Amino acid sequence: MKKLILLRGLPGAGKTTVAQAMGGSIEADDFMVNEKGEYQFDPKNLPFAHKQCEEMVKLCMSKNQELIVVSNTFTTEDEMRNYFILAEKYGYQVSTLVVENRHGSQSIHNVPDSNIRRMMERFEIIL
Repeated sequence: MKKLILLRGLPGAGKTTVAQAMGGSIEADDFMVNEKGEYQFDPKNLPFAHKQCEEMVKLCMSKNQELIVVSNTFTTEDEMRNYFILAEKYGYQVSTLVVENRHGSQSIHNVPDSNIRRMMERFEIIL
């Protein structure tokens, strides 16, 4: 069975570290690079980065990649919806994993604490 794993969590939780342990992932952050190839967060580019992330997942699915890991904050169900739609279309089983920051790490992307608090307040968990 082909699998899609969505890693969810606040900035600094360790999603990228977990993803690397799983063999790597696709992240919206992959599409936040400047002309020199350096990571450069710009909130204006978020819609583009998330769309590119979805397109990369779609491409991997169209090639029947056995395991696809996506590592984004995914604070709401709505932010995951398109991935569930793609998974159904291409026959992927979806698992979501919440990565918690229990190690006191901070975001490597310099996300302001006020933004992280807002994300925390809207973080949805379906039991």
